[in-house]
Amino acid sequence: MRALRSMVLVLLACLVPGYARAGGGFLGIDHRVAYSNTGVWNRSIQSGLLYGTVAGVGLGALAFGDQDSFGNTLWRSVDAMVFTGVTTQAMKYTFQRERPSQTSDPNRFFQGTHAQSFPSGEVAAISAAVTPFMARYGDDHPAVYALALLPAYDAVARVKTRGHWQSDVLVGAAVGVGFGIYAARRQSPLIISWLPGGFQVGFIHHFK
Repeated sequence: MRALRSMVLVLLACLVPGYARAGGGFLGIDHRVAYSNTGVWNRSIQSGLLYGTVAGVGLGALAFGDQDSFGNTLWRSVDAMVFTGVTTQAMKYTFQRERPSQTSDPNRFFQGTHAQSFPSGEVAAISAAVTPFMARYGDDHPAVYALALLPAYDAVARVKTRGHWQSDVLVGAAVGVGFGIYAARRQSPLIISWLPGGFQVGFIHHFK
């Protein structure tokens, strides 16, 4: 639960400017912000963070296996990201919300499958990736909670580039954190149990 509180506090702190003025949407906080796609908010940086997170977790899980604490946690992140990805994509097709780049009205839900703003799949995926690490190592190594800055950055960046509304990124983070906590609390990682037994050793341990 401390991981959840840390993530929520960081996201709220980063999105405070969004709450400072009245808005629309189902939470009453959504509005367009000044568009920015330069510097640290550049879309290529956001994409790099997402793909780097997915690649790092996936390759790390295969390399370490689940026989030690770090590898086991990586596999829990894999579980969380997969569950999160399926859930957020289903929500996008269900709610069909238009992005801020498509409309200035945050109340435009059920507009067709081209509208996939709600929730943010990217923020959800990054939240899902880092939550098991915060849940596993945070109490002993509080610096690990700094990982919450990664989805917080992406949340702000997605709003600034008008890829998502404020509620999109908050709900996306909640979905990712929820599955991250679920994966962290399981007796063992799920997806690795579906793979051939050799993967449980991990490449790094195999060559030691």
